[in-house]
Amino acid sequence: MGKPLTGRKVLLIALAFFGIVIAVNVTMAVKAVKTFPGLEVSNSYVASQTFDADRAAQEKLGWVVEPTYDRGVLSLVIRDKGGLPARVATLHALVGRTTMSSEDVEPELSFAGGIFSAPVQLAPGAWLIHLDAVAHDGTKFRQRIDLFVDK
Repeated sequence: MGKPLTGRKVLLIALAFFGIVIAVNVTMAVKAVKTFPGLEVSNSYVASQTFDADRAAQEKLGWVVEPTYDRGVLSLVIRDKGGLPARVATLHALVGRTTMSSEDVEPELSFAGGIFSAPVQLAPGAWLIHLDAVAHDGTKFRQRIDLFVDK
């Protein structure tokens, strides 16, 4: 027969259990705060004042963005309502993981043959592209695009 289960052993088992649970929770909370900035805009009230007008102007453009990633090259095809290459005055992209900013990259996109492309190394998995563009008429275009990279 083994040793009897005493009150002291039960206390140590309970303290060990709750100690592990608390340690895991603290670790996860620290990682969550360190890896996700959580900031979309500096002042949400100010941003909300023009949201509807900005969205309507962007929808009027009718742009459709098609991202692809192949052999270390990120490509973005931006088409207008008629399916033609959109008239983009400026374009900025931020590519990163959905939950952390440590792997964020800002590729230098070049335009050729109706395609914006840039060499960038992306590991397999889920990525998010924050696209900021301006049309030739000055209309701002912003979109968040999900991209999944195989192998």
